[in-house]
This record gives sequence, C-alpha cells and structure tokens, in this order.
Amino acid sequence: MSAVKTDQVLDDDEKSKLVPLLGLAGEVGTLLSEYKKYLRDGGAHQRFHEQVAEDLGDLLWYIANVATKFDLDLGLIASQNLEKVQGRWPITSTEVQGELFDNSRAHLFDEAFPENEKLPRHLEITFEELLESDSITVVIKHDGEPVGDPLTDNAPDDDGYRFHDVFHLSYAAVLGWSPIIRKLLKVKRKSDETTDVVEDGARSRIIEELISQLVFQYAREHNFLDGINTLDYHLLKTIHSLVLDREVKVRALFEWENAILAGYRVWRSVYANRGGTVRADLIHRTIDYVQPNQAMET
Repeated sequence: MSAVKTDQVLDDDEKSKLVPLLGLAGEVGTLLSEYKKYLRDGGAHQRFHEQVAEDLGDLLWYIANVATKFDLDLGLIASQNLEKVQGRWPITSTEVQGELFDNSRAHLFDEAFPENEKLPRHLEITFEELLESDSITVVIKHDGEPVGDPLTDNAPDDDGYRFHDVFHLSYAAVLGWSPIIRKLLKVKRKSDETTDVVEDGARSRIIEELISQLVFQYAREHNFLDGINTLDYHLLKTIHSLVLDREVKVRALFEWENAILAGYRVWRSVYANRGGTVRADLIHRTIDYVQPNQAMET
C-alpha cells in the first residue's frame, strides 16, 4: 500500500498512531476552510474544486495509514460499511425486501409450517378500554373473543402503555415476527420442538417486551414519534443486538424502523380514541387504525 511506503512515522508506538489520527483531524479542518473561502468568494475562488480534490486525497492517505497502523483491512471495512448502509437505508422506500436482499429476508418465518401454526395473514384486533374503580384497563379482542389478560399502564401516570400490544401487532405485520402475538393467538409452532422452545418460547417473548419498553422510553422523549421519520441509529443497533440469536435477525435496520414508526402512528390513534380496531396485513406488511364504520369491511 502506497500509504505505508510514504509513511514518515513508521515506528510501532503510540506516536506513530497518533500522527495520522491528528492528520485526519487537520485535513478535515483544511477541507472546511476551503469551503469557507468558497462561501465568501463564490466563483472567484477558482481553485476550489482542485483544492477539495487534494484535501480529499490527503484524507484518503491518512485513512489508509490509520487502517494499516491498526491492522485493519480497508477493503473489508468498505464492504461492511456498504452492507450497513444498505441495511439502514433502502435504495427506495418502495423497494421490495426480496429485491434488496436475499430471499431469507423476504419470506415469512412460518411459511413452511401447518396453517394452525401460522400467524394470520390478515388480522383485526379490537382494543376496548374499561374503567374499574380507580384503574383503567384494556381488553383486546380477536374475532370478538378476549385475548390475553386485561392490561393497565402499570405506571403512576396515564402514558397509554396499556395499548402497547399495538407495537407487537406492528412487529408481526411489518417484520413477520412476534412471539407475543403467537402466544396470544395460540399459533406457536409446536410441530418443531426447537422452534417452539427457542423462537416462540418465553425468552423470545421477554426480548420482544424489552424492545417494546426500550422503544417506548425513547418515544416518550421524542413526542411519541409524532412528526418523526427517522430513528436513532444506535437505538436500532441495540434492538438488532438483542435478536442476534433469533430468526428475526435477518430483518434489516430500516425494517425495524418501519415497524416502529408504523406501530406508533397507529398507537397514537388508539390512545387518542381510547381504543379502537387495528388492522394488520402480513402480506403487504402494513398496519392501520380502522375507523369504527370501516371495521371488518373488505
């Protein structure tokens, strides 16, 4: 590598590593200085593009030097970064998962299982709020029948978390994954013992609840995601790290982002209306709040 051949600080000590790191910082400053001149002088700064090209070249040299000093492969770094970028931001918002990635990302996880072990491809869940003495509880119903236990906020203030099953429905709709919804609807994949215990078992449900609470705390600090179109990268990375040994690990960060934003869009409507019906479509990967006169229409 030419950066190594022209390195002036070849010793294997801290100074040899610090010099190129400081060089990176210095070249970024030089680049900003050139742009400042361009803003000041406009077209009169005739060497602007030439200077920017030179500064970028110097940055590349220092990057290569730093990579060498820390025994890093620049080719591998570039490849991993491209994969990260593709996972964080789709090429277009309407791109189909299977076109962006391999088929393992596009299929539903229970596709090969019996019908009675599949998440329903179309779901309508009704959230009914009940007042009981000093507490507010929520009952959810599927096909008119109560599902699961009544929920409260379990908090000192009314924060609407009693409607948090909306988030699980969103994970099911957009990601094709929700151990919580599987248990509620009694569609665990019991025909395969490993899948039943690992993917649909208690630990996976705990992970899903942890993700729900983690995101809720983030959302509370960001207006419950009203008007928000992009989530913090580190939040998404944390979520992904929680599911690295689960089937949903193949879902990209932007898919998690879509699931969370869609879920909160619906949750805000459910909370504002103190209940209502939620429609989830696992085929088209959508979730919507259904106005009362639209419920159960086809």
